[in-house]
Amino acid sequence: MKNKYFNIKDSLYDITEKYEQAIDLLISIGLDQIKEEKMRSTLGKSISLEEVLKLKKINVDAFVAQLIEKIESTENDVYLSSKQKDVVKIIGILPCPVKIPLIEAFQKWLEEQNFDFSLEYELKAASIGIDWLEDALKETSEEKLPDILISAGFDIFFDKKLFNRYKEKNIFEDMTDLSQYNQEFDNDTIKLKDPNNQYSMIGVVPAVFLVNEKELKGRKKPTSWEDLLNPEFENSVSLPVRDFDLFHAILLNIYKLYGQEGIKRLAKTLQSSMHPSQMVKSYRKKSEKPVVTIMPYFFTKMLIPATSMTSIWPKEGAIISPIFLLSKKSKKEKLKPIVDFFASKQVGEILSHNGKFPSVHPEIDNRIQKENKYLWIGWDYIEKNDITSLIKKCEEIFESVVKGEK
Repeated sequence: MKNKYFNIKDSLYDITEKYEQAIDLLISIGLDQIKEEKMRSTLGKSISLEEVLKLKKINVDAFVAQLIEKIESTENDVYLSSKQKDVVKIIGILPCPVKIPLIEAFQKWLEEQNFDFSLEYELKAASIGIDWLEDALKETSEEKLPDILISAGFDIFFDKKLFNRYKEKNIFEDMTDLSQYNQEFDNDTIKLKDPNNQYSMIGVVPAVFLVNEKELKGRKKPTSWEDLLNPEFENSVSLPVRDFDLFHAILLNIYKLYGQEGIKRLAKTLQSSMHPSQMVKSYRKKSEKPVVTIMPYFFTKMLIPATSMTSIWPKEGAIISPIFLLSKKSKKEKLKPIVDFFASKQVGEILSHNGKFPSVHPEIDNRIQKENKYLWIGWDYIEKNDITSLIKKCEEIFESVVKGEK
């Protein structure tokens, strides 16, 4: 059975944070301590899944196969709320750390509703990727298009070939009652709310720096994106290349700020591409220690105190990958209460406080220091550019430099 979800050398903490299904399975083999969150964040960080299984003398392949089966049975569930003939369909991708609490809150909310239609929803973790979502939107008529779509990043909802036909027909509407977003995202330097009232947002994924001070070797800590692009950090940075949503947001913003030369300079900094959970423990490695890693803000909460790793919020702002919510105006009467749930203060708190994904809800305290800003490419820039083609162009420039072709 192919394992695309985790590495057996990952820590128990990393695996259980990403897949709650692992907790029950680990308990079933006698690791009762893993029940407690405190134990998961202490013991769990110091031991890998492989080490535990060998210690417990459990067959690694059998356990991995069982865990994959549990993950896939959960990830692939399509929930149907009732057997009414009229169906409202929701599909989307949720950030891994908040997927389970969001779905649990949604299911609890649904129990209190009395809809005169069936609600079919398929909400998967971001770790699964977006291919399945793209497939769901290909060759789909307006009538068969899901009624609510949720996803982070720019890869799907700004694809002129895949999605523009829906956007041009103006079939989506921002149905949230948020006349203004949180002041962090509605001020003189940034305005996230769509002026055309088509796209809604519920939160953002910010990118910050993690600096290994032991590896600086006389260099000053980079405190800005401009600092990071300096020649002294060539071959010294771990970039989230495998985290497409965030990596593409980084490419777009660097291109907007510094053009093709900026993308080339960014590519020259590349030392490695790690999963964020690997980044936070990279200081332990004997070789290939990046000086700087660029990572989602969420993963900074895994930092162990009194290590050489320091989190830095870039001066120009943390580049953000927005979490979009699109809803079809033709079904507004049915969709409005569902949209209200996802745009609610409750969901905002789950995103912000559980996951460190700042919420756009105006009543949420995102617990971000006031001097910390965000970098957003802007709605004008989106309107003036073919974002999908621009991402591809940036990737080609980046890859050609990494391969030594430029």
